[in-house]
Amino acid sequence: MSLASRRRARSVFRPIALAAPLFVAMHARAAPEAGAEPPADTVLPAVKVKATPDRATEGTGSYTTRSTSTATKLDLTLRETPQSISVVPRKLMDDFSLNNVNAVLGGVTGVNVERVEPDRTYFSVRGFEVSNFQIDGVGLPFATGDQIGDLDTALYDRVEVLRGANGLMSSTGNPSATVNFVRKRPTTEFLASGALSFGSWNTRRLDADVSGALNAAGTVRGRFTAAAEKGDWYLDRYSRSKHLFSGIVDVDLAPGSTLTLGHSEQHNRPNGVMWGTLPLFHGDGTPTNYATSASSAPSWTYWDTDDTQTFAELSQSLAGEWQAKATLTRRELKSDAELFFVIGQPNATTGAGLTSWPSKYNSKETQWIADAHVSGPFRLGGRRHELVLGANWSKSVNALRSSDDGSAPLTESEMLAGSFARPAFDKGITGSADFDNRRTTLYAVTRFNVTDALKLVTGANVVRSTSSGLQYTLAHDYRETKATPYVGATWALDARHSLYASHGSIYNPQYQVDESGKVLDPIKGSNTELGVKGEWMDHRLNGSFAVFRVEQDNLAEAAGFNTTVGSYYKAIDATSTGFELDVGGTLAPGWELNGGYTQMRIEGADGNAVRTYVPRKTLRLTTSYRVPVLKALKLGASVKWQSDYERKDTATDNTTTPVTTRGVTTRQASYALLDLAATYEFTRQVSLTAKVENATDKRYLNSLMWPNQSFYGAPRNGSLTLKWMY
Repeated sequence: MSLASRRRARSVFRPIALAAPLFVAMHARAAPEAGAEPPADTVLPAVKVKATPDRATEGTGSYTTRSTSTATKLDLTLRETPQSISVVPRKLMDDFSLNNVNAVLGGVTGVNVERVEPDRTYFSVRGFEVSNFQIDGVGLPFATGDQIGDLDTALYDRVEVLRGANGLMSSTGNPSATVNFVRKRPTTEFLASGALSFGSWNTRRLDADVSGALNAAGTVRGRFTAAAEKGDWYLDRYSRSKHLFSGIVDVDLAPGSTLTLGHSEQHNRPNGVMWGTLPLFHGDGTPTNYATSASSAPSWTYWDTDDTQTFAELSQSLAGEWQAKATLTRRELKSDAELFFVIGQPNATTGAGLTSWPSKYNSKETQWIADAHVSGPFRLGGRRHELVLGANWSKSVNALRSSDDGSAPLTESEMLAGSFARPAFDKGITGSADFDNRRTTLYAVTRFNVTDALKLVTGANVVRSTSSGLQYTLAHDYRETKATPYVGATWALDARHSLYASHGSIYNPQYQVDESGKVLDPIKGSNTELGVKGEWMDHRLNGSFAVFRVEQDNLAEAAGFNTTVGSYYKAIDATSTGFELDVGGTLAPGWELNGGYTQMRIEGADGNAVRTYVPRKTLRLTTSYRVPVLKALKLGASVKWQSDYERKDTATDNTTTPVTTRGVTTRQASYALLDLAATYEFTRQVSLTAKVENATDKRYLNSLMWPNQSFYGAPRNGSLTLKWMY
C-alpha cells in the first residue's frame, strides 16, 4: 500500500456523535397555601428542577456565566473579579456552530486571531501573543507558543478569556491574556444528543454526547463525547479530517469526596497543507494578486497532529467550609509532517526568483502538570475573608527531528500549480531539538473583606523555572527563580455596579532565536488596569469598561527566515495602552448578546508605533433573538470588525544583475465579517440550524504577522446542522 493510500485509510471519516447537557434531579415539597394546614397523610407530587454541574453554562440558555475561578481559584462572579474577563458559553457555541477554537476566540472582545498558515495559529490580546492556555484552570504554555492543528470545542462547556497578566495562577507567560477551556462534566440524570452537519466544500460532521449516572445511587457518573469531521476547503488541493473523543467518570468516594478520571484524544489529518504561505509582493515591490483559493502547497504535503490528555482530580470537603483539590494531568502533543516552504519574491514579468525548501518533521511534546491547593474562609478583625494556598509542578519534554531535501529554483506558476514532486527525504536528519522545561510554583491568594463594599485581593507566587537541552545545536538553558506579586480591589458602588483596579507581573522564558541562532532573553512584563463593572437582569447580564497598560521587554517579533535556523526573531520593548468595553448575557427575554470593543496603541521604547500588523481597533458582537410571533425560530448575527493594519518588509529581486532590494509596505484595509444563523425547533428534541459565514463575501488577508507572506481568508460559505436531544 502506498504512503498516500495508508494516510487516506487512517483518515477515513468515522461517524461518531455529540453534544448534550445533563441535569441533576432534585425533589422539593410544594408549600401549603397561607393559613391552610395540609392533612398529615397528604403526599405532594415531586417537582423536578433541572440544574447543571458546578457552574456549567450548558442547559442555561445564557450567553454569560454566574461565576469563574480563572483569575484567582476563588469562586467569584464576573463583577467580583478585579480583571477584565469574557466568557463564551455552550449555548453561543451551539447557536453559531462554533466547532473550533479559531471560530470561538475570533468573536471574543479584544482577541485577534493570527492565522499565519491554514494549520498554525497565534492569538493576541491587547497587542501581544497569548501563550497561556489552560484546561479547567490548569495548564502549561505551549513550548512553541502557537496552536498547531484544528482544536475542536465539542468537549468544552465554555471558554473563558482573562485579559491581562494572570500572574497568580500562570506564573509564566505573556501579560496579554489567559484562555481557559472548561470541560463538560458528568451529570446525574441521563441525557443524550447527536448532531449531523453538512457544509460548503463537501464538509460533513457528526457529533454525539451521552451522560448520566452509572449506578442506582448516582454516586458514579460518566460522560462520553465524540465528534468526527471531514471535507475539503476553499484552498487548492487542501482537504482535512479530524476525530476526537472524551470519557470522564466521577466517583463519590464518601460524602464531600469526589474522584474524577478522564481521557481525551483528538487526531487531525490535513493534506495539501501550506508551510509558510504566499508571497505578498514581487521582487520589484509591486503587490501580488492571487486568487482567494491560491495555495503554495503540493498535494503530497500533510501535517498530522495528535493531542492526547489524561487527568485525575480529587476534590475533598474539609471542616469549616474549606475545600482541597489535587489534579494530575498528562498531555502529549505529537506532530508528523511533510511540508513545502517557498522562499523569496517572484519576478513580476517572468515569475522566476523563488526557491523551494521541502522538509520532513516529526515532533513530540510531553507535559506533566500537578496542582494542589486548599481554599476556604477565615476570620480576622471580626470579618470573614477567603484564602487560597497552593503548589504547582510541571515538566515539558520536547523532541523534534527534521530532514530537508535541499533547495531548488521555483517559478511562480509552478508554486501555484503545486507541481513540485515529492522528494525522497533520504538525506538523514538535518536538524533536531531535545530540551526539557520545568517549573515549580508556590502561590497564595487572599481576598480581604475590608468593608461590605471594599474587597482587596492580594497574592503572590514564587516560581522556579529551568530548562536544559539543545535546540538546533544551541543550548536551550536557563535557571531563574522569580517572585511575582498581584494586587486587585473591587469597590461596590451599589447592588449592581463596582469599580475595580488590579496590577500583575509576569515573566516568560522564550524558545525563539535570533538570526544567529541564539535563544532570546526571557520576556518581562506587567499589566495594570482600572475599570467599572455591572450586572443586571438578576445576574443574567454582565458588562465592564476598562482602561489598561501592558508593558513587555525582550518581546520576540518575527524578523525573517533562513535555512540555517529557520524562522528567526528580534527582541523589542513595547507598551500597549487602551480601553475596552465588554458585555455578555440577556438584554431582554429571548434576546442574548456577547461581545465588545477594544481600542489601543502600541509603542516601542522610542515612542514610535511597533507591531503595526496588529489592528488597533476591534469590534466583536454576537447576538441572537427568539422571534416572539414564532417561538420556534431563533435568528442570530455575528459581526467581527477591525481597523486597518500594515507591515513593512523588504522586496528582493534576485533575477536581476545587480540584485535589487527595496522597502515595501503591505496594508490591509479595515473590514467587517458578517455571519448569520437561524435555528428552528421542530420539537423540544429536534432542531435545525442554518449558518452563513462571511455573508458579504469579503476578501481579506488572514494575517500580516509573518514577514513577506500571507493568504486570503475563507469566502462566503454555509452549513446546515440537524440536532437531536433526548
